[in-house]
Amino acid sequence: MSDEWEGSIDVAERGQGPDFIEALARGLHVLRSFSVDRPVMTLTEVATQTDLARPTARRILLTLEELGYVRSGHAGYVLTPRVLELGMAYIGALNLWDMARPHLEGLVAVTGESSSMAQLDGSDIVYVARVAVPKLISLRVDIGTRFPAMVTSQGRALLSAMDRAAVHDRLAEPSRSGLPAKSYTTEQIDQILDQTARRGWALADQDLAPGVRSIAVPVRDGRGVARAAMNITVHAAETPVETLTSDYLPLLLTAAEQTSSDWGAWQNRPIEPAPSVAAGAMSNASYPAL
Repeated sequence: MSDEWEGSIDVAERGQGPDFIEALARGLHVLRSFSVDRPVMTLTEVATQTDLARPTARRILLTLEELGYVRSGHAGYVLTPRVLELGMAYIGALNLWDMARPHLEGLVAVTGESSSMAQLDGSDIVYVARVAVPKLISLRVDIGTRFPAMVTSQGRALLSAMDRAAVHDRLAEPSRSGLPAKSYTTEQIDQILDQTARRGWALADQDLAPGVRSIAVPVRDGRGVARAAMNITVHAAETPVETLTSDYLPLLLTAAEQTSSDWGAWQNRPIEPAPSVAAGAMSNASYPAL
């Protein structure tokens, strides 16, 4: 191969199997190197961020440009809206946004606070639905944003429903959020998740960032498995924990239950069989008169 994996590229992304396609992994790594802090990058900047040789980075960028995922200009390369297809295909396949949106909007209308839904991916959570309000919160959150799971209420709500050995294996994976992961002992993790499991909801009080306080509950699929978590996020200086647990939690539980019910109904919907080609051909055939 022309150049080696090194530097910032996650060891978990190198792949060890005989069918691992390194070129594809590098292309995805280039796409992920763009961010809110780096919306426009030159070829040199992309190569630096990905630890790829300039010729390799150039070929990847030209390929992505031809496919419509990046666009070049005088200032450098930028992502195009087509990259949304990659994430929205996943969300659309599960119908998460359609299921969650009316309930998230209802929560926001009553509380005046932002509400989101996230799923686990490795040791992180990934936001898959969100309705935000203009508040001065120290972290920007969009669909696709990642955070280390253990420092978030949504992550704790989801991890608490898992076998503890599986939790520790998952949390041993490096975070891909770009944020430093807070260190917890095994005992601390078990204590937090056991408490969360007992009460049925999770709280993160400025664990993710100063001033960010949130409460979350699981959202279950048609089989009753916790597949996502819904939360309400507030500014700690404006909203005390007591308001979250006494006023907002009942509303959040209702919204999550309604979302779970809608999701289950969608998953269990009757699927109409595809029309038979042979039958269609027979019905449309022209027969000579006897």
